[in-house]
Amino acid sequence: MKKTQVLIAFLLAIPFGLFAQVNLKYQTPPQEILELANSKLTPSVNIDKDGVWMLLMERSAYTTIEQLSAKEYRLAGLRINPKNNGGSRSRYSENLILKNVNSGEEFAVKRLPENAKISNISWSPDYTKIAFTHSTAKSIELWMLDIATKTANRLSKGGLNGVFRARPFDWSADGQSLICLFVNPDRGLMPDETETPTGPVIQENMGKRAPSRTYQDLLQNGIDEALFDYFASSVIVQVNLDGTSTTLSNAGIYSSFNFSPNGEYILAKTIHKPYSYLVPYYRFPAQLELLDKNGKFIKLVQDLPLIEVMPQGFDAAESGARRVSWRADKPASIYWVEALDGGDPKNNVELRDAVYTTDYPFDLKDKKHIVSTKNRFAGIQWGNAEIAIVYDRWRKNRNTKAYFINPSISNENPLILYDRSTEDLYSDPGYFVTDENEFGRNTLLITNKKYLYLSGEGYSPEGNRPFIDRFDINTKTTKRLWRADGKETYERITEVLDIKKGLLITNIQSKTQNPQYYIRNIKKKSAPKQITNFPNPYKSLAGVSKQFIKYKRDDGVDLSATLYLPAGYDKEKDGPLPLLMWAYPREYKDSKKASMVRSSPHRFMRVYYGSPIFWVNRGFAIMENTEFPIIGEGDEEPNDTFVKQLVANAKAAIDYGVELGVVDRDRCAVGGHSYGAFMTANLLAHSDLFAAGIARSGAYNRTLTPFGFQSEERTYWQAPEIYYEMSPFMHADKMKTPLLMIHGIADNNSGTFPLQSERFYNALKGHGATVRLVMLPAESHGYAAKESIFHMLWETDQWLMKYVKNKK
Repeated sequence: MKKTQVLIAFLLAIPFGLFAQVNLKYQTPPQEILELANSKLTPSVNIDKDGVWMLLMERSAYTTIEQLSAKEYRLAGLRINPKNNGGSRSRYSENLILKNVNSGEEFAVKRLPENAKISNISWSPDYTKIAFTHSTAKSIELWMLDIATKTANRLSKGGLNGVFRARPFDWSADGQSLICLFVNPDRGLMPDETETPTGPVIQENMGKRAPSRTYQDLLQNGIDEALFDYFASSVIVQVNLDGTSTTLSNAGIYSSFNFSPNGEYILAKTIHKPYSYLVPYYRFPAQLELLDKNGKFIKLVQDLPLIEVMPQGFDAAESGARRVSWRADKPASIYWVEALDGGDPKNNVELRDAVYTTDYPFDLKDKKHIVSTKNRFAGIQWGNAEIAIVYDRWRKNRNTKAYFINPSISNENPLILYDRSTEDLYSDPGYFVTDENEFGRNTLLITNKKYLYLSGEGYSPEGNRPFIDRFDINTKTTKRLWRADGKETYERITEVLDIKKGLLITNIQSKTQNPQYYIRNIKKKSAPKQITNFPNPYKSLAGVSKQFIKYKRDDGVDLSATLYLPAGYDKEKDGPLPLLMWAYPREYKDSKKASMVRSSPHRFMRVYYGSPIFWVNRGFAIMENTEFPIIGEGDEEPNDTFVKQLVANAKAAIDYGVELGVVDRDRCAVGGHSYGAFMTANLLAHSDLFAAGIARSGAYNRTLTPFGFQSEERTYWQAPEIYYEMSPFMHADKMKTPLLMIHGIADNNSGTFPLQSERFYNALKGHGATVRLVMLPAESHGYAAKESIFHMLWETDQWLMKYVKNKK
């Protein structure tokens, strides 16, 4: 034991530079951080529609590096576990507990699988049962929990196909069986990866403009295509509650399937060749087929082409019918959207999209117009034969509209309920409340044939105060029924149990209280009844000060941040502290709206793996959620002055911390993840405000994402000076501040491929910068393995201690 302690002490004493090319083993952060990192997660919650039963789902905060490093196939945008034919990076619940909401009594679920890996929780239509999957080392099993007996039973020994992200089963309308996607039993042997190539891999473009994002994990050759076919091939199987089953379909690559509300039909989408090496599976050619409830093929509804070519811009859409889906308000009707501008946002037209509907036999040519939208269609909330709410959105100018329509007619001049900027949080009316109809589908909650209901966050300068309003269908006016007081707590509505009785389920938290669930009666206006009593998982943060601070940028823009100070800290006695600032830039078109408060100052101190709060227990002042607006008003784009605004945001935050007397200007660090890492590198390259930086999983050379990034729509060829100015890689010669870079070797986020960090590190090293690059094996854009996360925390702590807190 003593030898081990001496060795660790020796390793910690070695200068970072000596590790430049050493395979350092995973390290563990100091006890102050480790205690927080080992905190048990609060269970997730799933409540039945009547508020009788609550399902508590317990899960681990981390996986292990052994599990994460297991063999996986990266095909067509998917990451596949070849042993159980599921997702290779799925997260699971490990235990289920049933809680009676009225009595508060909790029941352990009997006969759960050993070493449970539970996911895809789904209540039966009558809420008497819960179906779920259990992932074993060799297969994905279908299980069912009976609420009355509190007992779980296995319905299938395995074989569900979980490669696509959607749940691989659905309840039948009567709740007596489940329709599932099973691995094709006749798929044969897995293709041989070692097969000798028979020729080169060739791609070509015959003069068409085809800009494309930098997707990851794409198909690369014929062997990949064969592997994709092997893992993605499924059959549709009906599994009865007694465990018996019947195969309903031929084999195919079913990427999705959905029952009609009345349970009589199935819309199934199957993927077909030719595949693409440029885009993920969801843009491959596909056929939308109509099946009966027994899986018998009826007709082809839609033949979808390969989508490699799309117009430029975030508001672009594919041409032809898209988003073909079941209507929630009718037994068996479909609806879809068609672009009226050809899908090209550059085309100047009055109306962008049209919504159509049709009934059996579901011929898309026999279409009935419902409504056309001025912006790109963004969604619909179905109500009944006379009421529906349609939403649209135009990303470029941040405009959104809501239309009040009658879905039984063609709404040529629909009533616009609101026409607002998505940036204008304070005017956000919320979303209409839904309830289950006779088909078990969520439709607008309508009472007395007269009222709808709106629920929202209730953004305000004092912080979020969620609300519920009653909307009069005839007068189109609202009446506030309830709003959270927001004085010392943050309370949000999680479920409307009975609006006529005024019964809601809410979640209440404060700076020191872990979020708990309550039943609130807004008519009686009595104190809410507490349902849960989850313990505080962060006892070591007791006494830590949390403040919501507001300050101004030098151009008058209002900014804010959450400031944490160590327990027992006294600025008069202890003096200014080293600062760790954590941020993520966001683009805006209006300076006033950029200044709006978008959270509550009373939220519980939640610590996650990438949180900066760990270091409040190491003697740092922490600024979390530090607002970094990038504003471009009128014809100016936000990124036209990106660097200037970054520096101004950072300087304003530091200046205010110094003014408060709690921040030491000479000992400030900045950090961020993804676009926050990009921000960090730019701040170090273009200012001398910081003593060190922490950049995790970032992109640093924008010429590697030449067709746009984040909210930037212009291409590199349209705005080369913007791409150059915003790329820290181009300014590596200016970097004089120590930078710690961390990146997952298996990062699959568009644009932040590991090469970004590797090339930036080489550029910095070539110019003599103080820089350290840590590549985490098997990790993706977000980190998952306990070993990786603990090592990341250790690396960050070492960096902050050396270059910030103990800066010479």
